[in-house]
Amino acid sequence: MTPAPAESRRPEPRNETRLPHPETAPHIRLGVYQERSSAVTATITGTPTRTIQALLTIHGFEPLDEQTMVMARIDREEPHHAEQAARALRAENLTVDITPELREEIDTEWTWANYPMPWCSREEIREVSNGAQKIYDDIRHGRLIIHAHAHDGLTTVAVGTYREGRPSIHLHGENHLRTESMRYGNPVEAITEFDRLYGDAVRPGPAPATSTEHEAARIRTSLPGTADAPSAPATTGLVDAHAAAVGNHEALLNDFLASHGKWEKWRTWSDETTHAVHESLVMRAEFVHEADPDDAQWKIAAYESPVGERLWHATLTATVPVDIVRALLESLDSADAVEIAAGNVVSEANVWEATRPLFEADWDHSVDGRFIRWQAPGDHSAGVQFDAFAANFRQSDLPMWTFWGEGTADAPEWALTFSTQAAGSVLQDVAVEAAGRYAAPLASARRQNSLRTASPVPDPHAGPPARTR
Repeated sequence: MTPAPAESRRPEPRNETRLPHPETAPHIRLGVYQERSSAVTATITGTPTRTIQALLTIHGFEPLDEQTMVMARIDREEPHHAEQAARALRAENLTVDITPELREEIDTEWTWANYPMPWCSREEIREVSNGAQKIYDDIRHGRLIIHAHAHDGLTTVAVGTYREGRPSIHLHGENHLRTESMRYGNPVEAITEFDRLYGDAVRPGPAPATSTEHEAARIRTSLPGTADAPSAPATTGLVDAHAAAVGNHEALLNDFLASHGKWEKWRTWSDETTHAVHESLVMRAEFVHEADPDDAQWKIAAYESPVGERLWHATLTATVPVDIVRALLESLDSADAVEIAAGNVVSEANVWEATRPLFEADWDHSVDGRFIRWQAPGDHSAGVQFDAFAANFRQSDLPMWTFWGEGTADAPEWALTFSTQAAGSVLQDVAVEAAGRYAAPLASARRQNSLRTASPVPDPHAGPPARTR
């Protein structure tokens, strides 16, 4: 008799947790969106991507494709919220990396230029802008219906109603400054009052999207590197050669900030500008990244105190030679910032001291009505102009000093201007660099290689010497 086969026995279930394979474990990499430094991308690897996308959506990210999400806000606070998202996701035992570029944006201190509520702390400003972001999201997702809008002479106002039984409201402001100004029990009451307040200025529906809203919408639908960009005009060899001669202002800014510890980079609401601010807060430099050749790329301002009035300022076009810009920046950091910011009153002695390097380099000197002019020697097309009329009006927008080059005094290719009360030491440092750059052929060997290293030669006709540092 053949014995019956033994009954196969299934192993008893074991109480264990299945861990994902290391090669499929989800991983999130947060980085800066290429076309806008404040926008943030999230790149997902591993599985399950849909679960990770759902978690990232909670923190303001929106999908671009299966592996890429983006956060593009209207308040420029993406780096802050990205860091908050990273902390929350790590608390869920997810691996999140932050790129060095994004880390720099997170750690950069910045503020809004001309913020209308200067009494607010940084956290209070962020709270206001986060509220504006929620209003913007409610409108674009259809949760808040805008009935009408108007312009009150200063900004955009609107009236709308929330869906699902929520109240009707009046809105005031644009972008990061939009706030809820009033609540009403029903749409009829809200619209009637809005029409009474703004009358003929009322227009139906929502206001046209702002440039900030357009940019955010474009980013939310374009993978990094694929967004439509205006085509660059064709350049000639002459233009390229001139650009090379001018130098890279962007690289100069980065080098200056890296090598001068007392100056700090501040980012503003706009990616178009960067501010370099001295630790004393009385010296500030604004840099416009994409300035046209004839427009001001640098704006230097000196203040009485961190919250005091502006004492003097300077502007530089995008075509100023980089060596002259460097001389100016180095001069701002060459002594006590408060002393430099205080500047100098206009006097014959101070004018002479500021322009002494030009006399020593054999620049021609002439007087033409209200203007005193210095012309570079030989065939050089460069000069310096002092406006005696502007010197008598401290608050005038007219420049008192103009350094110019390549062209004519009335239509130069580059210009650097200073207002009244500009620091004489800074003027002299710029004059040293200009005199060396446009030196006479026989005098080129006498170029000063450092700021004010040559001993000044007394002039018997000069007035009493100006105060030196």
